[in-house]
Amino acid sequence: MGITSLGYQIVWATLASRSDLDVRRLFTDQGDPQHRRCDLFGLSLSWELDGPVLLDLLEGQSIPIWSEQRTDADPIVFGGGPVLTANPEPLAPFFDVILLGDGEDLLPAFIDALQAVRNEPRAVRLRHLAKVPGIYVPALYAPHFDSEGSLQSIKPIEADLPATVAKQTWRGNTLSHSTVITPDAAWPDIHMVEVVRSCPELCRFCLASYLTLPFRTPSLDDGLIPAVERGLIATRRLGLLGASVTQHPQFGDLLTWLNNARFDDVRVSVSSVRAATVTPQLASSLANRGSKSLTIAIESGSERMRRVVNKKLSSEEINAAARHAKQGGLSALKLYGMVGLPSEQEEDVEATADLLLQLKKATPGLRFTLGVSTFVPKAHTPFQWQGVRPEADKRLKRLGKRLKPKGIDLRPESYGWSVIQALLSRSDRRLAPVIVAVRGTQESLGGWKKAYRAARAGELPAAKSAGVELPLPPAWEQVIHETWPDDTVLPWSHLQGPLPQDTLLKHQHQALRPEPAEDLD
Repeated sequence: MGITSLGYQIVWATLASRSDLDVRRLFTDQGDPQHRRCDLFGLSLSWELDGPVLLDLLEGQSIPIWSEQRTDADPIVFGGGPVLTANPEPLAPFFDVILLGDGEDLLPAFIDALQAVRNEPRAVRLRHLAKVPGIYVPALYAPHFDSEGSLQSIKPIEADLPATVAKQTWRGNTLSHSTVITPDAAWPDIHMVEVVRSCPELCRFCLASYLTLPFRTPSLDDGLIPAVERGLIATRRLGLLGASVTQHPQFGDLLTWLNNARFDDVRVSVSSVRAATVTPQLASSLANRGSKSLTIAIESGSERMRRVVNKKLSSEEINAAARHAKQGGLSALKLYGMVGLPSEQEEDVEATADLLLQLKKATPGLRFTLGVSTFVPKAHTPFQWQGVRPEADKRLKRLGKRLKPKGIDLRPESYGWSVIQALLSRSDRRLAPVIVAVRGTQESLGGWKKAYRAARAGELPAAKSAGVELPLPPAWEQVIHETWPDDTVLPWSHLQGPLPQDTLLKHQHQALRPEPAEDLD
């Protein structure tokens, strides 16, 4: 599973290609032979619920889990990936260094800066790293709280440190592609090519769009075709990846090129595509290259909800995507949606069920799958101030009752684990002792709630930051379910994403403003 991650492969290859590093890989179940001495220990996080794994890996390497307990004899523990770029604070006390953003330039800058001071004491090395753009050293930033325990600010502890740390953005003409192709991967023997990065649609909840702005596309001749050719030397399976691959301006030209007879034995699969870009020609090209299905994100069957989240997609375009998929020779259509979105009503959920049933009736013979999750607020998105809605649990079950008996494959994500995901995405450093306490009970929702209650009662070791003991964590309801005021100091307020908070607030207000009243005349 781990080696299937394209991001993991790129980080590993970037480091392993340097002559001044000896890099070993480590997964939860296996790893390369260990070093006699480890100077650096890194982790890439793509999913909030993976966080506790870090502590198990650290202990397996005999590295103190708390950064403040490490000495010059211990490795520098660094991390990156979308979870840590969005909101690293719950895990911040476990990391010495966090790399914010794209790794193409940031990783080399990190290693170069470290090599320049590699023989200095640990504290000197960390202060030197903290002055490199995109490198965040949590121990050098202290949160400040008022008497009620509300976060007031997060500031550097020394005057010569930057007040904010900005996410780094790669703007080169090429994106990433596989550096490892193996039959043992979760997607075996596949060469993955990143066709686009970010997404121009800007759905208001979407971390993959907002956090990774701007939308970037490599050129066909200098970027995509060379990347594809390189992989097809080793395998005849090709995966085209991106949040919305068909919105690459030359995607049609790429498919035309792949239709060459010399690629007749190549199987091509694509990740999620924008429904409005599905044509019979696209479906036919993919069917001829071994694909059986397409995946589109609709978010909701309700036109109103799609307007709320800025999903520029009509019901007719969704219907057309299904028709075109069948006409092109595909046998299945996978759709992704959400429940519990801000302002959602019961009738909006019913509209999702109605749409799926109508699609099935209108395109007999096409298999439909609906993957549906609960809305979880994400940092650096317009809906970061919104909470998880408890009624989402019943709405997931309602969809199951309506769709499963009609032969539609419903794949709901656990509401309970969405709650824990929100806990990790919205908390600050006061959550760290809870994460330590739940190790070994990660599979138990009750374990998380029990540990959080213990932290609130002062029964867990108190979290510390820059040597200062932090107050008890806020109420569970406040972190998970409450909609925060616009002027709330967010745990990630000292970390700059692609768009300023004022812009995100403007987008939220545009999304949630009342619908204009219908003209009754």
